Amino acid sequence: MIGRLRGLVLEIEAEDALIDVGGVGYVVRCGMRTLSRLPPVGEEATLHIEHHFSAEQGPRLYGFWTRDERAAYGLLTAIQGVGPKAALSVLDVLPPTELAAAILREDKAAVGRANGVGPKLALRIVVELKGKPLSGSAGSFTPAPLPGQGPAPPAPSAAGEAVAALMGLGIAEPVSRRAVDHIRAAEGEDVDLSTLIKLSLRDIGRETGR
Repeated sequence: MIGRLRGLVLEIEAEDALIDVGGVGYVVRCGMRTLSRLPPVGEEATLHIEHHFSAEQGPRLYGFWTRDERAAYGLLTAIQGVGPKAALSVLDVLPPTELAAAILREDKAAVGRANGVGPKLALRIVVELKGKPLSGSAGSFTPAPLPGQGPAPPAPSAAGEAVAALMGLGIAEPVSRRAVDHIRAAEGEDVDLSTLIKLSLRDIGRETGR
């Protein structure tokens, strides 16, 4: 079973990345947070892998930037009703540290912001994960770099965070990214995340209201 891939990024699509490892191209399904962190095509990346098999789709690889993200994905998909797509959506809206905090405060509304996760499923996630150690220390995720890898990777960009948040509200990825890019061009690249999301929502509202 594949647990980690290290190779050249050949393609980055809306939901997948193609990673070349020794001449073999692996198609890896990733969430928006992971995709936004990948280096440009032609550069090397390391992804932590979760292997999933279904009768409908056969084997599929899911990639994560850190081991904590992969661990959170495993906990989420172990819950009845939470499939791979929903688990990735939760992690797009709530990275592991924020997911742990939401579980501790029983914030099902925060979990319910994920695309495809309704109130009942959000409540089930909170109940099922409450009290479980989500990493080495209960209630919090601490990125754990592989030996020789150095410090944990940097946090995703504000643009990637904003796109993921908008997708969590049910807005399509191309629409979300177009709005975020438009606001950053108008307000400057140093606009803070909260303002970026708020103005992007306003921009999308203007577009859909036309």
